[in-house]
Amino acid sequence: MARTSKEAAMVADGARAHDARTGAKPSARERLLSAANELFYAEGVQTVGIDRIIERAGVAKASLYNTFGSKDELVHAYLKARHAATSARILAALERFENPRDRLLGVFDALSESFKGPSYRGCAFIAASAEAGPGSSTERASNDYRAWVRGLFTDLARQAGVPDAESLGRRLHLLYDGCAVSVRMDGDPGAAAAARATAEVLLDAALAAPKSGHLG
Repeated sequence: MARTSKEAAMVADGARAHDARTGAKPSARERLLSAANELFYAEGVQTVGIDRIIERAGVAKASLYNTFGSKDELVHAYLKARHAATSARILAALERFENPRDRLLGVFDALSESFKGPSYRGCAFIAASAEAGPGSSTERASNDYRAWVRGLFTDLARQAGVPDAESLGRRLHLLYDGCAVSVRMDGDPGAAAAARATAEVLLDAALAAPKSGHLG
């Protein structure tokens, strides 16, 4: 497979596993999403035209419009698929940890895994939203993903006993974003380890704060 992220590979692997179980060939929708995962992530949403997606998927142009209606809706479906794959990967990685503290810090371990290999091209949601208009389906999909990440950090912080879980969740979300940008822009292989160490300091400070306190 050409340049794709681990999330894109998970989407494709899931489709192949389904096909192996059922004996079915990939549907036009599955082929279009697989092509979109590969091309949009590697080259950008605006750079890649419909004709290239159709050619890579091996379907008729009518199949794309009958299935998704427009390129915007295909982009939306692509981002939703990445959201599903990313959340599944992170939650699966957290299952190996036995307590809430380790699970919270383990999000950064899971993030580190996604950086490995030459296929990493940065956060797909940051890239796509930079090209999207206000109120677009792309912006909505990106906002949904970001709300999930922050909600995950907040829930894990609450489970770990942090008095102000929402404030810590916000801070860890900022750290999560910065880590991804550093790896993409600076090629910094140690970014995830640094982010995890910083997250641990923030977590310990939050746990030590009085219950009436606020991190700001």
